[in-house]
Amino acid sequence: MSPFDGTTLATYVAACFALVLVPGPAQALVLVRTANGGRRAGVLTTLGLSVGTLVHTAAAAVGLSALLAGSAVAFSVLKYLGAAYLVHLAWRAWRDGARPLSTAPSEVPSSKVFTSAVLAGVLNPKTALFFLAFLPQFVHPERGWVVLQFLVLGLVLAVVGVLTDCVLSVAAGALTTRLNRNHRFHQWRQRVTATVFLALGVRLALTEQS
Repeated sequence: MSPFDGTTLATYVAACFALVLVPGPAQALVLVRTANGGRRAGVLTTLGLSVGTLVHTAAAAVGLSALLAGSAVAFSVLKYLGAAYLVHLAWRAWRDGARPLSTAPSEVPSSKVFTSAVLAGVLNPKTALFFLAFLPQFVHPERGWVVLQFLVLGLVLAVVGVLTDCVLSVAAGALTTRLNRNHRFHQWRQRVTATVFLALGVRLALTEQS
């Protein structure tokens, strides 16, 4: 027996597109990374966030999300780690914006951009709780292979996220490529980036377990 029927899968894909097209923290992160490093950085950020999606999917599949939902301590630890990491990114962006353009870091290594996005995605307990609430609606235990169903659903969501956010990063990259050598734009860009990271960190720190 197939793990999914056509109606369930079609409904799920439509729901995925509806979810990723709603502006949120992930899109904000993609935009600021694209503004800083161009399309390459935007695409790498998208891929890193998708890895975070797969990690949370695997956690939901094996029950770790349920543990997180039931433990206030685990939720708080992960929440504050994520918030501290985002505040650290904000400080670095503000510091780089204060430097003269000629001495500012020329290009962030691809590995750092990708790793940063993975950590931002993984260190968000609200995402784990979302997967715990969202994915089971499309899982049918009577069809067997429950873990496989979770993983397939997470992979579909990750692919949809990559497709939509890559379009976003390419469009944003086209608008910023010509401005990146301008000193005023460099300072403005880094300050906006720092503000976005700080806002995301504060938002995460104030998130309540539900």
